[in-house]
Amino acid sequence: MSSAVSAKTFVYCSEASPEGFDPGLYTGGQTFDAAAHTVYSTLLEFEPGTTNPVAGLAESWEISEDGTVYTFKLRPGVKFHTTEFFTPSRELNADDVVFSIDRQINKNNAWNQYVAGASWEYAAGMGFPELIKSVEKVDDLTVKFTLNRSEAPFLANLAMPFASIMSKEYTDKLATDGKMEQLNQMPVGTGPFTFVGYQQDAVIRYKKNADYWGGAPKIDDLVFAITTDAAVRYQKLKAGECHLMPYPNAADVEAMKADPALTVVEQEGLNVAYLAYNTTQAPFDKPEVRKALNKAINKAAIVDAVFQGMATPAKNPIPPTMWSYNEATVDDAYDLDAAKKELEAAGVKDLSMKIWAMPVSRPYMLNARRAAEIMQDDFAKIGVKVEIVSYEWAEYLDRSKAKDRDGAAMLGWTGDNGDPDNFLDTLLGCEAVGGNNRAQWCNKEFDALVKKAKITSDKAERTKLYEEAQIVFKREAPWATLDHSLAVVPMRKEVTGFVQSPLGDFTFENVDIAE
Repeated sequence: MSSAVSAKTFVYCSEASPEGFDPGLYTGGQTFDAAAHTVYSTLLEFEPGTTNPVAGLAESWEISEDGTVYTFKLRPGVKFHTTEFFTPSRELNADDVVFSIDRQINKNNAWNQYVAGASWEYAAGMGFPELIKSVEKVDDLTVKFTLNRSEAPFLANLAMPFASIMSKEYTDKLATDGKMEQLNQMPVGTGPFTFVGYQQDAVIRYKKNADYWGGAPKIDDLVFAITTDAAVRYQKLKAGECHLMPYPNAADVEAMKADPALTVVEQEGLNVAYLAYNTTQAPFDKPEVRKALNKAINKAAIVDAVFQGMATPAKNPIPPTMWSYNEATVDDAYDLDAAKKELEAAGVKDLSMKIWAMPVSRPYMLNARRAAEIMQDDFAKIGVKVEIVSYEWAEYLDRSKAKDRDGAAMLGWTGDNGDPDNFLDTLLGCEAVGGNNRAQWCNKEFDALVKKAKITSDKAERTKLYEEAQIVFKREAPWATLDHSLAVVPMRKEVTGFVQSPLGDFTFENVDIAE
C-alpha cells in the first residue's frame, strides 16, 4: 500500500462493468460513475452532497419571463483532455454543447445512430426531443435553448450525466477517420480525470486532469477495480487493495463499523426498489390481479433478509425523503388469504410467471436473487408458480425494456436530480414505455398529472399534483414497491474528501489519501 500512497493512486472497487463510455446512451449508475463523473462535465453540476444545481461548464444563465428560453454563458478557458489518441486544438465552445444535445434529440444527426439501436433512453425519458425546440450557438461562449413549453426541472436535468458535454472536434475527427464507434470506447471530455485505458470486466485506469476547470484532483491516478461480488470487495478493502467500495452486504456492515482501519458513512438513500409487472400482458393487464399479487409479498421479510433492517418497506414510487411524498396513500397489506381470494375473483388460476432478478447488487437491492426467492415462496402459498430468471447486467437492462417481456422485472432507481419528476415521469410516464418504464404502463390520468406538474413552477401546486399521481399509482399498482434502502459507503481510514451523494453517485475529484 505504501508505494500506492506515495504515487497517490486511488483504487475504487466498483461493482459492475460500465455499459460503455458515452453517458448519453445509458442509464446505469456504474456507467455514470465510470464515464460521466470521471471524464466528462455538464453545463450545471450538483453541489457536492446536495441536489442543488450550481454552475458547471456554464458559469451563468438567464431564463426568459415565460420560462421557455434559457441562455447559458460558458466558462472561458476550459480545456479538453489531451490523450494518446487525441490532441485538441481549441478550448470548449458553444459548438460542443449544441452537438452534445442535438445528437440525442435529432434523428438526422449523423451521430444519432452511431451505435446501432441507440435509443438515448434518458433524453427520451426526460422528454427532451419533444421539449427542446432548438439549441443554438449565439457566439463561442453563449448557447441558447428554446423550449416548446416551460419545464420546472430543466436546470436539474441538464446537471444529469446523460447531458455530458463532448468534444465536437474529437467526434469530427472520429467521423473523418471512420472510427465513430470509438467515442463509446475511448472518451475525451473536460472532467477531472483523463481516460487511460479499459481492460474489459477487470480494470479502468484514469490519470488526473491537471488542467481541470474545477481545480486539479489531489490524487494522481484513479483505478476502478471491477469487483462484482460484495464479499470480495470487502476482502480487498480490508487488505488495503482498494480505498473505497460501494454496496456492502448488509451482514458485513457491523464488522466494518467495528474495524479501526475503516470509516463507514451512511445516509437515507433517495431510492426505490420495485417489481414491475408487464401491464400489457394478461393477466398482469388487470389492476386487481397486480394488487392481489402485491398482497402476497412479504416486504418486511425481504428487508430483514436482504438488508438486515437497513431499509424500509416501500409503499410509494418515490422515497419518503423526497418532497411531495404522499403519507396518506395506503399500501397493499401482506395478506395471503386476501391475495388468494382476489386472484380467484379475477378468474386467475394455475398462474405460472417469471420474476426477473438483477445479477448485481444495487443500492436499492443488495441481493435480488434472495428477494426473488422470498417472493417465489410467497407466491407459491397462493398457488402461483414462479420461475426466477436473470441475465448479465447490460443484457438484463436491455431485455427488461422489451414491450413483450414476460412476467415481472425487479429493478430500482436512485434519483438523479432530487426532483419527483425524475421518478414519476421518468419511470412511469407514457413516453418512457419501452425504455425506463419497465411496467409498459401508460395511464392517461397519471400521465396528465405528472405532465402538468412538469410545466408548473409553483412548488406547492406541483406537490399537490404529485400527491394525486401517487394515489393513482397505488390504485392501479403497475409495480409492487419493495423497499427504500440506507446508502452505506465503507472506505479506508486514510481516505479524505469523499462526499456521499444523495443521488448515489461516486465521484473522486475531491478525494485524497492521508499520508
